[in-house]
Amino acid sequence: MASIALSSSYTSSFRSYPTLEPRSVKSRSSISFPTPRSAIIKPPPTFKPSVPFLSPNFPLSLSKPKQSSPFIIRASAAASPALPPAKPAAPWQGAAIKPLIASIATGVILWLIPTPEGVSKNAWQLLSIFLATIVGIITQPLPLGAVALMGLGVSVLTKTLPFSAAFSAFADPIPWLIALAFFFARGFIKTGLGNRIAYQFVKLFGSSSLGLGYSLVFSEALLAPAIPSVSARAGGIFLPLVKSLCVACGSNAGDGTEGKLGSWLMLTCFQTSVISSSMFLTAMAANPLSANLTYNTIKQTIGWTDWAKAAIVPGLVSLIVVPLLLYVIYPPSIKSSPDAPKLAREKLEKMGPMTQNEVVMAATLLLTVGLWIFGGALNIDAVTAAILGLSILLVSGVVTWKECLAEAVAWDTLTWFAALIAMAGYLNKYGLISWFSESVVKFVGGLGLSWQLSFGILVLLYFYSHYFFASGAAHIGAMFTAFLSVASALGAPPYFAAIVLAFLSNLMGGLTHYGIGSAPVFYGANYVPLAKWWGYGFLISVVNILIWLGVGGIWWKALGLW
Repeated sequence: MASIALSSSYTSSFRSYPTLEPRSVKSRSSISFPTPRSAIIKPPPTFKPSVPFLSPNFPLSLSKPKQSSPFIIRASAAASPALPPAKPAAPWQGAAIKPLIASIATGVILWLIPTPEGVSKNAWQLLSIFLATIVGIITQPLPLGAVALMGLGVSVLTKTLPFSAAFSAFADPIPWLIALAFFFARGFIKTGLGNRIAYQFVKLFGSSSLGLGYSLVFSEALLAPAIPSVSARAGGIFLPLVKSLCVACGSNAGDGTEGKLGSWLMLTCFQTSVISSSMFLTAMAANPLSANLTYNTIKQTIGWTDWAKAAIVPGLVSLIVVPLLLYVIYPPSIKSSPDAPKLAREKLEKMGPMTQNEVVMAATLLLTVGLWIFGGALNIDAVTAAILGLSILLVSGVVTWKECLAEAVAWDTLTWFAALIAMAGYLNKYGLISWFSESVVKFVGGLGLSWQLSFGILVLLYFYSHYFFASGAAHIGAMFTAFLSVASALGAPPYFAAIVLAFLSNLMGGLTHYGIGSAPVFYGANYVPLAKWWGYGFLISVVNILIWLGVGGIWWKALGLW
C-alpha cells in the first residue's frame, strides 16, 4: 500500500498514539523502517484538512526538525478514509424558466399596449391574461392545470375577474363530463371489458392498422346522430375502446411505445370526431344553436334532413381522406399484422366468459349510452346520465373512489379546461368578441371584393379565430350572427352562408386540444405531444376547408344552394 511520509516542521506531540517505535541509533540522517499496519495512524473520522489542497491523495511530507524528535512517522494513504462523494444537486422541481418567461412576457407586453378604442380596460386586460395562459399551455413551463390555475389567479389578483367569475366554469357540465369519461375508461379497462371488445375489433379488422382505424372512424360516425354530445361519444365510448386497443397492441402512453399505434389512432379518432359532428344536426350539442341563429337572422330553417343532405358528401370524403393522410404523415410503426386476428381469437378464448364485473360494466355503459340518446325525452342531460353511471360503478365496486382520485389526468383536464372556458366566456361578456366581429365586418366590407372572395375571407377569419375559444357553443353564440349578417350583406346567398358557417363551427374544433369537447378527452390520453397536436390540427384544418369548400361547393351547387 502506498504510504505518505510525514516530514515537515509539524510541532504537535504524538504521545497519544502508542504505535510509535524508537528510531535506531545507527544513523540520525538515514533511518527508515517498514511501516507495519500497527503503525498506521488513523485520524479521527471527523478529520478534514484545513488547507484546500490537503487531500488524502496528495503526497505531502511532514516531519519534525532533526533536533526535536527521535522519531520518524510513516502513515499509509489508507489512513485517511476517502471523503464521501458529494451528493448530486437535487433536480429543479419548479417551472421551466424560458417557457415561463415567454408566457409572462406575452401577457405583460399586451397589458402595456394602449387599449384600442371600443374595447373596455377589463376586456383588454383579460385578453392579455388569456393569451399569456395560452402561451403557457403551449410551452408548458408547468403542467397544464397549474398554468391555467395561475392564469385564473392573476385575473383575480388584478381585479380583472371576481373570484366567482374566474371559477364559474367549474359549474359547467362539459369539464365534468370529460372528467367522468376518464373514470369510465378506468372501469372499462380494469374489468377487462375493454380488452374483450378490443380483441373483437382486432379479430374482425386487425390485419392492418389502417383497417382498424377506419372501423373505429365509421363506428363513431354511425353513433353521431344518436348521441348529441361529442364529449360523451368520445369519452364514454371511444376513448376506453381506443385505449384498450392500444394496450392490446403493446402501445402504451409514457413508455416510448406510443408510436406503435396509439399516437396515430388517438389523433385520427379525434380529428374524425369533429367531422362526424359536422355531418348531422344532432351530432353536436351546439348545432341546434346554429340552426336557431340562422332562423333568427335570415328567417330560414335548417332541418335535420337538410343538414344531413348537404353534409353527407364532403363529410364522407373527409372521413376517408383524413385517416389516410395522417397514416402517411404520422404513421404508426405497426402497419400490418396478418396474424393479429388469429392471436385475438386465441386471447378471447383464453379470457373465457364475461366476469361479473364485466357484465356490470357493460350494463352500466348501455344504460348511460341509452340515456345519452333518449335522455332528452326524459329531461336527463348527458352529465347527469354519466354521474348515474359512475354511481353504479362505485356502488358495485367495479371502480373505487380511490381509483377515481388517482386519475390525475382527469383532474388536470378538468382544471385547465374549466379555466379556459371561464376566461373565453368573459372575453365575450366584456364585449371583446363583438368588437372583433365588427372590426372584421368593416375591414372585409371595405375591400370592394366579389361576394365569393369576401365570403372566403370571412370563413377563414371565423374559422381561425377559434384559437380564442374553448367551446364551439361560445364561438357560435359570439360570432355566428355577425358573420352571417355581413356575408348576406356582401351578396352571399344567405342560406348557403349559414350552412357553411354551421359546418365549419364543428370542423374548427380540431385546431387545438381545448376547442371542442372531444379534444381534452383524446389529448388527455397522453399519446400525442402538444406541439404535434397543434401542428397536425392546423394541417388537417386546411385539408378540411379545401374538401368542404371544394368538393362541398360542387355538391351544394348541384343541390341548388348557390
